[in-house]
Amino acid sequence: MRPVLIVQHEHDVGPGRFEHYLKARNIQHRIVQVFAGELIPSSADAYSGFCSLGGSMSAIDNLPWIDTEIALMRSADQLGVPIIGHCLGGQLLAKTFGAAVTRHRLKEIGWGSVEVAEAQLARQWIGEPARIELFQWHGDTFAIPAEGRRFLTSQLCANQAFVIERAAFTHLGMQFHVEMTAELIRAWATDPLGRAEIERAFEQQDGVGVQPVDQMLRDVDLQAQRMAVIADHVYDTWTKNLRR
Repeated sequence: MRPVLIVQHEHDVGPGRFEHYLKARNIQHRIVQVFAGELIPSSADAYSGFCSLGGSMSAIDNLPWIDTEIALMRSADQLGVPIIGHCLGGQLLAKTFGAAVTRHRLKEIGWGSVEVAEAQLARQWIGEPARIELFQWHGDTFAIPAEGRRFLTSQLCANQAFVIERAAFTHLGMQFHVEMTAELIRAWATDPLGRAEIERAFEQQDGVGVQPVDQMLRDVDLQAQRMAVIADHVYDTWTKNLRR
C-alpha cells in the first residue's frame, strides 16, 4: 500500500498520537516538514491518505504554501485519497471545499467539553465515550462546507468536526487536537511563547475558553490517555478507507 502523507507546518506541532497509531499498525508514512523548507507535493497520487496537521498560522494568511496544500487536497479528492485535518488542517480542508475560515470571537486553549451534533456519525467516528473532553488550541474557526456533515459541536465553538463523504472514502476535518500526547501538551504549555499566549488570552477573555497552565497540566497524563482512546477510534474509522 502507498504511504500516508503527513504535512507538518511547524517544528513543534508534530503528528503525535497519529504517528504512534500508524507505526503500531505498520502503516507506512512520509512527513513533509513545511517549516524546514520541504515542498508539498503537487499530486496525491503516490499516497494512500493525507494528514494535515495544525500550526499557529491561519488558513487565511498570505503564505505561499497554503495554495499548494489546498491544490493537494483537491488532487486527493479527485484521486480517491482520504484527508484528515487537525485544527489548521481542518480549516484548510473546509477552505478547500468552499467554506469560510474566520477569526473566532474567543480563543479556545486547553481541555474542553465537546458535544454530539449528529449521533449516528459521532458513534461511527468516536464511539460512545462517557465524556468527550478534547484538547483545543485555536483562534480561528471554520464554517461547514456545503458537502459536509457536522457531527461534533461545543458551547464556545459550534463547528468542531465534519465529514465530506464520497462513495468509497471520507474526508474528516477537526477543530480540536485529538493527536496531542501528554508530552506535546506539556511542551506547548511550558514554552515561553505558549505560556504568554495562554496568560494573555485568559486575561482578555476573563478566563472564558482558556485554562491556566497549572489546570491544563494537572491531570494531563490521564486526560491524554482518555483522549487517545477517542483518537484511535477516529483513526480506525479513517484508515478503513485508505487508498489501496
